[in-house]
Amino acid sequence: MEITGRLTADASVQQANNDKQVVNFSIAINDNYKPKGSTEVKEVTTYIDCSYWLNAKTAQWLKKGTLVQLFGRIGMSVYNNSEGVAVGTLTFHTNNIKILVFAKKAEINTANSAVKEKKAKKTAEVPF
Repeated sequence: MEITGRLTADASVQQANNDKQVVNFSIAINDNYKPKGSTEVKEVTTYIDCSYWLNAKTAQWLKKGTLVQLFGRIGMSVYNNSEGVAVGTLTFHTNNIKILVFAKKAEINTANSAVKEKKAKKTAEVPF
């Protein structure tokens, strides 16, 4: 199966119990339609939690806003939330990732400037 969407946050690497690493990320898929007999266009966003087990170094390229095309198999996780209500989430076990558009540099620069400001503030607080 193939799906295309944008990352909702930077990917994270988790250590599995058998010395394997998994890259976890979430994508949003936007769609729209016009109901029969209506002139109003409805917008629908679907969120899918994805995992990639083949190469943890891929996470460095998977930043918020990146447009990706994923190949793999879809699944569903069902559980009861804290209120006892059954909740389901879509999952995607990815075996191939194609980056179509990287995240905007403005988003990356904003994140980098926040880190630089934090470091500068710490340096300014040094009493010597």
